[in-house]
Amino acid sequence: MLRWMSAGESHGRALVGILDGLPAGIKITTATVQNYLAARRAGYGRGARQKFEQDKAQMVGGVIRGVTTGAPIALIIENSEWPKWETVMSPDPVSAQALTIDAGKGDEREIARNKPLTRPRPGHADFAGMLAYDLNDARPVLERASARETAMRVGLGAFAQEFLKQAAGIELVSYVSSIGKASLAAKHPIPTVEEAALLADNPVRCPDPQVSKEMIAQIDGAQQNGDTIGGTVEVAAYAVPVGLGSHVQADRRLDARIAGALMSIPSVKTVKIGDGTQPYLLGSEAHDEIIRGQTGEITRTSNHAGGIEGGMSNGQIVRVSCEFKPISTVPRALSTVDLANGTPCQAIHQRSDTCAVVPGAVIAQAQVALVLADALLEHVGGYSLEQVRENLRAYRQRVEARV
Repeated sequence: MLRWMSAGESHGRALVGILDGLPAGIKITTATVQNYLAARRAGYGRGARQKFEQDKAQMVGGVIRGVTTGAPIALIIENSEWPKWETVMSPDPVSAQALTIDAGKGDEREIARNKPLTRPRPGHADFAGMLAYDLNDARPVLERASARETAMRVGLGAFAQEFLKQAAGIELVSYVSSIGKASLAAKHPIPTVEEAALLADNPVRCPDPQVSKEMIAQIDGAQQNGDTIGGTVEVAAYAVPVGLGSHVQADRRLDARIAGALMSIPSVKTVKIGDGTQPYLLGSEAHDEIIRGQTGEITRTSNHAGGIEGGMSNGQIVRVSCEFKPISTVPRALSTVDLANGTPCQAIHQRSDTCAVVPGAVIAQAQVALVLADALLEHVGGYSLEQVRENLRAYRQRVEARV
């Protein structure tokens, strides 16, 4: 079983992550992890924070000389902005006076940085978190609920993606299918693995040049109006073996596991497997008929199901999508109530992106990879990369003999 967990705050010293259960023998370097993290920081519509926040990753456990050992992966992503926050975010007590003066750099923003945050922002975890955890300040809530935490998901997802590729030839591609009112056509072809580099170079990670321009215009319009905007991302996984996941228990269903992982990403409000429910189609049209291909292989006439049927992968491309709501920290601050005195006011506004859909695709890809890696290990097992390969090879031979 593959298990992963993160710790750390948005403006804390660092994010910390653990990935337990990964086999020995996977080749990976710090530079590889950095490349995945760099993709998360890219994209049109990002704010100024991405220009000075550097995701410096350190592998501090589970990897020796570029190869995983089978021990838990321990990853640290340092916060380059920590010196500005070490007073207000100090794990040890600080004097009241220290929170009323600037940081000694002549920057008055340091004073505001240290003030209690008592005006919860609509759309964030602030309101519920302050009440649930009996807090007088939203700082402890927003620091952990921040999407900054997703940097660690991408970091750990880098290990999962390298494992899937090296063990089973499984590769993932993520792209943006809509931003605001700009959207790819419903039947637009799924980008291939070979097109991944082109997607990474596109400012909105969209495979259609014309739609890309429309997406950029949507982001520009929102920014000019002091607003934020959301959209949809899709993830496609190629070469996923048939039979990952299970129908026998709800928590083992592959679609349920993927949906839960994607829904856990901040700002995600809907998840769809394949084409979803397709209420406009009849049953005779909505399902993927099983046929013999020209070379005798079993294939499908379509892939409406997104490669998953009955909670298990069916051998087709696994295709999932999720929708990101507009970022909750809106520049033209929304109405709220100050929980310090109960009076109506405007919500606090901290710097934010206009659109985080593009990095959302990278985050979603990491989440899907972690779930698929877990499902693959659950099905074939193995403490080393070679054992996983041998077990998978034997399983595939059995499947081929059956079909």
